[in-house]
Amino acid sequence: MAIAELSPSYPRARVHPSSLSSRFSNPLLSRCRFVPLRPSRPNGVLCSIAPNQIQVPVAPPADSAGKKECFGVFCTTYDLKAEEKTKSWKSLINIAVSGAAGMISNHLLFKLASGEVFGSDQPIALKLLGSERSFQALEGVAMELEDSLYPLLREVSIGIDPYEVFQDVEWALLIGAKPRGPGMERADLLDINGQIFAEQGKALNAVASRNAKVLVVGNPCNTNALICMKNAPNIPAKNFHALTRLDENRAKCQLALKAGVFYDKVSNVTIWGNHSTTQVPDFLNAKIDGRPAKEVINDIKWLEEEFTNIIQNRGGVLIKKWGRSSAASTAVSMVDAIKSLITPTPEGDWFSSGVYTNGNPYGIAEDIVFSMPCRSQVCDFCVLLDLLLRFSFSYLLWRNYFSPYFREMVTMS
Repeated sequence: MAIAELSPSYPRARVHPSSLSSRFSNPLLSRCRFVPLRPSRPNGVLCSIAPNQIQVPVAPPADSAGKKECFGVFCTTYDLKAEEKTKSWKSLINIAVSGAAGMISNHLLFKLASGEVFGSDQPIALKLLGSERSFQALEGVAMELEDSLYPLLREVSIGIDPYEVFQDVEWALLIGAKPRGPGMERADLLDINGQIFAEQGKALNAVASRNAKVLVVGNPCNTNALICMKNAPNIPAKNFHALTRLDENRAKCQLALKAGVFYDKVSNVTIWGNHSTTQVPDFLNAKIDGRPAKEVINDIKWLEEEFTNIIQNRGGVLIKKWGRSSAASTAVSMVDAIKSLITPTPEGDWFSSGVYTNGNPYGIAEDIVFSMPCRSQVCDFCVLLDLLLRFSFSYLLWRNYFSPYFREMVTMS
């Protein structure tokens, strides 16, 4: 894996020898840095965002003291024979999802299992975290995943103990959090969720991959991400993200509607701050069909007043109209956020994510989690390593599988 260090100067990723493993795992590594909105190159923060190398999991022993480690058919179908393990050069990615019995997860899990997020050739294992109260619903979720026959979904495990569920995970998608109820003070909500994310941070620190990526969705996501990060000192701070992609998507939609274009024409939209009514959606640096948004939309009053208000309050308006929060669009924005982290950002564009502010070039106070523009870049060395491993695997596949059969055909003829 690549490890990047915080530094006053532009840092370079170091590739440890451990990344040159003989396993056929995906070595594609990326780096993410803060992107200045001015021509000069300020101090930056790089972050490694690629899946870590992992071993193929095996089914747990039957006498596991009644502890549920896997679910249904997934306990038996992933017990591969040795000769079958080399048929795919990509190793399994372990993904943990908290709040897995909730509405957001109900949309997200099937996108993960289908290959929409990590690719159509990337097998995954889902580790679902719930609570004692939601455990039966968690079993129902696992049953639906089981019935869907996703070929890339090789393992599903469910549990209520984060120290078990987070074992060896490369991605932790932390959705579960207590919502603010009627009459509840904000301080009380922060106290309850603070305890939840502190415990989950400690569990990640103890048992997750040392290069795990953590995406916090449960609100207040910025604060929860910071609490989780502070309790996981063994995981790089740059690997923690608070979800503000939904706000970015909402801003792109509104700009497209006002300009009379399709939303794929809108780029360079930034959400500054928190996922809350205090956020600042940035239209000054946004572009519509490659032109500054202010040149395309001449209604400056709408941009400065209505646009900001619409984005800040979009979630609340949706709840009033539908009676529930935006679960489906949140799941879609999580997919967008993950894909932005693992694929190169188009030249000249960026995406929004709540990240740790130490070393940021914008003058934002340090030691908080704050949404700002980020980019993902592919490590050139890792692309070369990726090609070399692909070639090596193709040669081994020919030598071990096809070559004997070909020689036999030649002999017979």
